[in-house]
Parts: sequence; C-alpha cells; structure tokens
Amino acid sequence: MRILLTALLALLAIQTTAQKPVKKPLNHDVYDQWKSVGERTISNNGAFAVYTVNPQEGDGMLVIRSMNGSPELKVPRGYGASISYDSRYIVFKIKPFFKETRDARIKKKKPDEMPKDTLGIVEWGKDSVVKIARVKSFKMPEKGSGWLAYHLEKAMPETPPRTVVAPDSLAQIARVQRMADSLKRLSDSLLVKISEAKEKGISVLIPPKRTPPAKPADDPVEEGTELVLRNLATGKEEKYRLVNEYFFSKPGNRLLVESSKKNNDTASRAMVLWVQPGMQKADTLMKAFNDAKNYAIDETGDQLAFVAERDSVTKALRKYYKLWYYKTGMPVAQQIVQKDDVAVKKGLTVGPDYSNQFSKDGSKLYFGLAPIRKPKDTTLVEFETARLDIWHYNDDQLQSAQLNGVNNELRKSYTAVYLPAENRMVQLGAEDAENITLADEGNASHVLATSSKGYRVESQWTGRTKQNAFLVSTADGSRKTIATGAETFFTISPKGKFVTWYDPKLKHYLAYDVAAGQTKNITSRIKENLWDDEDDHPDYPPPYGTAGWMEDDRFILVNDKFDIWKVDPTAASAPELITAGTGRKTNTEYRYVSLDREKRFIVPGEKIMLRSFNRTTKENSYASLQTGSPAVPQQLIKGNFNFTQLVKSKEANQYLVTRSDIRHSELFGVSDWNAPVQFTRISDQQEPYIWPGVELVKWKMFDGKMSEGLLFKPDNFDPLKKYPVIFYFYERDADGLYNYRAPAPSASTINIPWFVSNGYIVFDPDIFYKNGEPGEGAYNSVVSAAKYLAKMPWVDSTKMAIQGQSWGGYQVAYLVTRTKMFAAAGAGAPVANMTSAYGGIRWGPGISRQFQYEKSQSRIGGTLWDKRDLYIKNSPLFSADKITTPLLIMHNDKDGAVPWWQSIEFFSGLRRLGKKAWLLQYNDEDHNLVERRNRKDLSVRLSQFFDHYLKGKPMPKWMREGVPATEKGIDWGLGD
Repeated sequence: MRILLTALLALLAIQTTAQKPVKKPLNHDVYDQWKSVGERTISNNGAFAVYTVNPQEGDGMLVIRSMNGSPELKVPRGYGASISYDSRYIVFKIKPFFKETRDARIKKKKPDEMPKDTLGIVEWGKDSVVKIARVKSFKMPEKGSGWLAYHLEKAMPETPPRTVVAPDSLAQIARVQRMADSLKRLSDSLLVKISEAKEKGISVLIPPKRTPPAKPADDPVEEGTELVLRNLATGKEEKYRLVNEYFFSKPGNRLLVESSKKNNDTASRAMVLWVQPGMQKADTLMKAFNDAKNYAIDETGDQLAFVAERDSVTKALRKYYKLWYYKTGMPVAQQIVQKDDVAVKKGLTVGPDYSNQFSKDGSKLYFGLAPIRKPKDTTLVEFETARLDIWHYNDDQLQSAQLNGVNNELRKSYTAVYLPAENRMVQLGAEDAENITLADEGNASHVLATSSKGYRVESQWTGRTKQNAFLVSTADGSRKTIATGAETFFTISPKGKFVTWYDPKLKHYLAYDVAAGQTKNITSRIKENLWDDEDDHPDYPPPYGTAGWMEDDRFILVNDKFDIWKVDPTAASAPELITAGTGRKTNTEYRYVSLDREKRFIVPGEKIMLRSFNRTTKENSYASLQTGSPAVPQQLIKGNFNFTQLVKSKEANQYLVTRSDIRHSELFGVSDWNAPVQFTRISDQQEPYIWPGVELVKWKMFDGKMSEGLLFKPDNFDPLKKYPVIFYFYERDADGLYNYRAPAPSASTINIPWFVSNGYIVFDPDIFYKNGEPGEGAYNSVVSAAKYLAKMPWVDSTKMAIQGQSWGGYQVAYLVTRTKMFAAAGAGAPVANMTSAYGGIRWGPGISRQFQYEKSQSRIGGTLWDKRDLYIKNSPLFSADKITTPLLIMHNDKDGAVPWWQSIEFFSGLRRLGKKAWLLQYNDEDHNLVERRNRKDLSVRLSQFFDHYLKGKPMPKWMREGVPATEKGIDWGLGD
C-alpha cells in the first residue's frame, strides 16, 4: 500500500506539473492584439455604461453594460458612442473590418471606394442593433431627447459594366492591333529619317503641334450628401439632400441644415434651413450664397447667427463675409454687421473664422472682426518672383514662429459683441487686447482682455510672455486696466466679480475686485508654500494652482503642496484650511476633481471629490470631502493601486474608474465604493507570458542625499542568476509605481515589459539637478544607482546599459563621456552640442531654444556669453574622445523639438574618432515616432542592439555592415 500510495503521489505531482503552463517571454508579434480600455461613458441616469475594448491594431469591441452587472451587449468594431439625454438610446459607429480597410489600402482604392462606417442604434434593455450603412457622422441634441440626425457618405460609385468580347470579334481586334503596330513602325522610321536629314543640314518642315482648345475652368462647389432626421422612438425619418453641415439646438427643438447647390445646375441654390423636428417643415432662412459657416444657436433654440459670403464674383481675390441673425418669428435671416457699417473700424471686416456664440441668457452675440489683408498680386509670374523669408531683429516673433502660426494669424479676429435688443455692436478686442475671456458665460457687463503686445521678443529667452490685463465693457468697449507687464496668466471668476492671478515674484495670489476697483494679496496670511519647493529649474517655481470657486464667487480654493485652502477674494477674512491639514500630516496630496464640465461652483456644504496621492506609498486614489467647515477627507477606496480616469453619471452616484498596477489595468463600475464591480478582464491576455513586477528602491547618491527609483524584475526572477540591467530614465518617474505598462512598439524608448519578459532587469532612477550642472546631476543620480545595483548578487555588473529619449537622450550622451561602466547605450534625439543647440529652433512651434537653457529643462541658468564654460562642459560633443561605450542614436529628420543635426554633429564626431556608433534616422518622422511600422522596426533594433552587447547574441547585419542606400527598402538588415 505504501508503494502504491507513493506511486500515486508521484503521478499526481507529475500531472500537476504538466498542467501548470510554462510562461514564455513576450515577442514583437504580441503588440497588435494587445487590448486596452478605450472610450468610456455612463448614462445620465446611471443605469448603464458604454465602453470599448480595443487591440492596438485590429478590430475592437463596444460593450454596453448595466451598472448592476447585466444585461450586457457587445457590438464588434463599435466606437464613438453617444447616449441620448434621456438615457434611452445608445448611438455609435461601426468600423469596417480592419482587414477590409487594409486590403483596400493595398489596392490603392479611391476615398469613395474605401470601406465606410456603419451607424448602430441600440435601445437600452434590448439586444437588437439597428444598422445603417455608409454613415459619416451623427448628432443628437445635447439636452433634448428623441431625435437623431445622421449624415450619409456619397453614394457608392457605380461599377462600369464589364465588356464581354464575342468570339467573332477577336479576329477584328487582331487586325486593328496589326494596323497599330504598322503605324508605330512607320512613325519610328520617319523620326529616324528626320534626324538624319537634320544632321546633314537639310531643312525639314514640320507642321506645328495642334493644341486642343482649353476647356473653360470650372470651380464646382463640393456637393453635400443626404442627411436623415430620425425619430428614435418610431423610426420615422425625414431626408434632406445635398447637406454640408447640420447642428441641433441644445434642447433639440431646432435642427439647422446647410445644403449646397448641385454642381453644374444653375437653377439650384445653397440654402440654410431651420427645421422643427417632427413638424415636417423646414423654413428657408437664406439661399444663394457662396459660403456660410460658424453657426451659433442660443440656449433655447430661438436665435441663430452665422457668417456668410454671397459675392456675385465667385473668384474674387478678397471675399467679404457678413454677420447674419435670425430669431423665431422672422421670415428670413437678416444681415446685421458688415465691413461698411459705421461701428466697424476702417480696415476691419466680419471675421469668417471666429467661433460665434451667444451669451447664456441670449442677450449678447459674440462674433469676430478681422483685419482686411492685402491680396496676393496674381499678375506676378511665379517662376520670376523671389521666394524668401526676412528675419528682423525687432520682430515680435522669430520668422520661424510667424511662419508656423501664419494660418492662425490669417484667421485672427478681434472679439466684438452684438446686442440684439439694441440692434448695435461694440468692438471689445483689438491688436493690444487680442485675447478675450467671457465672464458669467457671456452674461456679464464686461469681459477680461489680455495682451502680450510689447513683451513678445523676450519670450525668446524667458519661455513665457508678460501680459497686460484689462476689463472691457460690453456696453461701450471702454477699458479698465488691471495689471501691466505681469509674468503670469489671468483668470476671471465664474460670475465675473474678480480677476485673479499668481505673482511669481511675491509667490502669492492676487485678486482684482471688479466692483471696488482694487487689487489685494489674498494669500499673504498663508504660511505654507503655495509653490513647488522641489522644483530645480533656474526660474520662478510654478504654483500648485487653484481648485475652483465657491458659489457666487464667495471663495476661491487654493492648493498648497498637500492641502486645500478656502480663500476670501476680498481678503476680508482669513484663509481657512478646508482639508484640516490632513494632507501634510499624512504626506498626501489632495486635489479637487471636477466631474461635471458644466458645474461652475462648489456649493457650500456639498460633498466634493478629491484625488489623493500618498507621496510615501505612491498610492493614487480618491477621497470625499464635506465642504463647509474644515474636515478630514474620507478615503473612498484604498489599496496598492492607481485609481484613475474617474467618470460620474450626471444624475446618480454611479462611477466608472480604472484600477491599475504593474500587472493589471481594469475598468470598474462603482455604486458602493466598498464593493466596486470589475467590468473587464483584460489582464488575462498576459497570463501566457513572463511579466514584470516592480519595487520602489531607495539609495544614497554621491552627494549624500537619498533618491528613489523603480526596479522591474520578471515574475520568474531567480536570485541565484546573474541578470543584465538597463537603466532607463528621464527626470523623476518613481511616483508611477502603480502604473500599468503594456507591451507596445517603441516610439523612442525601451518597452519595459518586453525587456523584463526577455530576461533583463530594468531600473528607472529619479534624477535631481543643480543649476548649471545638468550633466553632473545625471551622473550623481544614475551612476550612483548603477553602483548601488551592481552590488546585488543577481546583477551582472559587466552587462549594464543606459537608454533614454530627448532629455533622457542628452543625459545618456553625457554619461558615456563620464564613465566606462556601461556596456552599451541608446540615446534618442540627444542634444550633443549646447553651444549650437542654444541658438537652434524648436521647429514644431518655430520658437528659439534659448529659454530652455536659461530658464527651463537644460538648467544652465544663463546666456551662452555669460556661462560659456558651462555650455561646453555640459556638451557631450566636446568630450566625445573619451567615449568607449557602443552608442545607438535615433534622431528623425522632421524632429520639431530637438534639431536633428545635433545627432549629425555627434555621429560625425564619433565616426571621425573611430567610435562604435549607429544613427537611426526615420524619414519624415517627428521627435517621437508616430507611424506604427517605424515603431515596430525600432523595437526590433533596440532589442537586437542590447541583446548583442548585454547577452552576447550575434550582431544583425545593420549593426555589422550597415545598409547601403542602394538597398534601402529592399534589405532592412535585420537578419544575421
């Protein structure tokens, strides 16, 4: 019996071992199908949620689920869902199959021939889906129910009939072909004889080539397509032809429809229609125009405004728009403002690109006045006209910045207001008051105007612009000055009673009392720092910000490092710590979370939501706070997780929240914070794979100060093995201890799950800096971390590497000039020469990089001429001769942040010095890779590079031999 029992136990052990799957490392093929939660929303009544689960590339899934757990409806490829205001219907689009779209792209089909989206409609509680093909957009009223408008794609192009050749026609086709061949031979013979004659000096008369008469140039207006207005309850539909644009009023009592004229039909006309849903009636507000746009509908759906151009000369060089207005009861829309009006200043016209809007109460219409610009001289011959940019030292902005923003400048408008009751307009904005902020949702008798005019040049080296601020009357346009030359941003309170701003020199908040006309320091009695006391840039430290306003502008909420203060904007009463100092006592940051985008105030006594972040444990969670008197925030949910992306139902205490850690990222539904319900099981996809775990590690840096970082190990970690280590870093990432990290193709940096799954340890150390010593700050932080980790018995100290992108790439490039302890290094978009980068351009916005060195991330803290030695000392290029570490650089030729010639300088120097270096330059790519095909390619090359130097794997061809330009697109060099 003992022998039999022993045999049975052994057999059971073998079976148990066999049943336990052996996990495998991630490979580069997993990326496309790796799923995550995408969009998510919850019905107004809190009954159900709608969310998507999508792979990185492929067909996703739309899920409609009861907050109580059932029923649940899944719609393959659904996306872009919208829930009706009454929580009865879910409307969404359904993508074509990914494979269909891919195949169509391969076949280079025309846009109209590409697979199109389908519209889906679901009534809550039912499991059927109404589907409507070839829909390009849809809309429902924001605050009304029962109606849906959807806009169809162009009709499917007709397939031309296939020609079938009868057998008795084949002989005739052959004869025609033989005749064509004979004519071709004759033509070739004649050309040879003509050429021989010319060589002998014989004149040959050749008749001139006949040019067919030019067809009259036509400029067809883009025809609209069919719009369908659907009653969601009955399914009854009304159709409108040739529609370009359409908008519901908020309550859904009106539908604006703009239709185009039919091409080549002189009898048809473009029209603006005003539809009352369900009435089967469409009032024509305007017809016979060339262009109409920027429609604004008031809150009640009774007023409409738009701009339109109806010049009879359709090809005029200058097109003048006019402002049109309609109110229920009018026969048609009326013109209310044009450039020739007395109230419109000379040189201005109605702006065609301003987003017109009514005030909340409908008493004011805000629109734009644009400068009349000189038209281009079309008589000039293009190939005889100079093409150049002129840079002037007195320009407000560098020419590169001007060119980058030229389209916005050409669309610029100055805000004006039309008062329907008085039938008059008032200009509010101007060249020296270009930015207008409405007060009290446009209802107030004034607006806030700000301008950086006169201060823009110095933004080249400060990275920000000073501002002047004014109050401007909506009654007559008169101004009151609030502040001049302030290095800050101004905000106006919800009711418009106060203008507030943070003064970086005083390190306090100021408030301008509109009624009293006075400015006061409103936080001077707060002794805690209201600014980031850990900021290490050579500039004013940023403030922690404000959280919102209490009802009727009575108090403003201001953050310190941990807690929230209730501050009287008149400074009459002392500030009050509404979180009772709990944040500072527990090392927890509390920040107000607004869950309703329409909510303007916090009502005294209401319960508000706070985000809580414990700086010691790194837990990111939520708490509630009963406003009124100071109170301790009540933690709603706890655990070693990140709780983020909170969404609330408008009418019920129902929530959606994402819970994540290194191993999970799942969507939960919450009705009871003590018992959240898990909605997704996405993390099951990683079960077959070796997955990373993470630890918070602390060590002492060379300067004696403590630092911390994130240590990633595989879940099959063996302390008896020796592991290669990659140090990835940027600045400070330790607060992301509980972030989920998905395997994905690299945009620029190593993918941590992939490398850990494939046998690496990854360490991400926090970095601390001193002004003028950014490189040594990286050395103090990273190299000290490497030496600390090298003492661990499970670390192979001879197989350690570093990798980073952008600022991280710079630090990598600097570190390999200072130490030989790393076996390999990867630097993405590094600055190698600060002396040339200082005068470079960030081509994205077109601005100078000088501010970055004097005030911002590069932390030199002075000009190139004041601190020349520091610019050279911190530039890897000048110490490139000291580098022994093999270096892989990635820098793309359309980089809009770091001039890509920085890497050209560096690579050229390394090549001249005979150093081991490679440069990956992805064509037409920006600072970080955008195209997925390039991301996949970089992921493979990063793994091959580090695998060779840290694991001893063979060099791939691209590292061993390179890839000649003649083999570009033929051989990618990824093989051995």
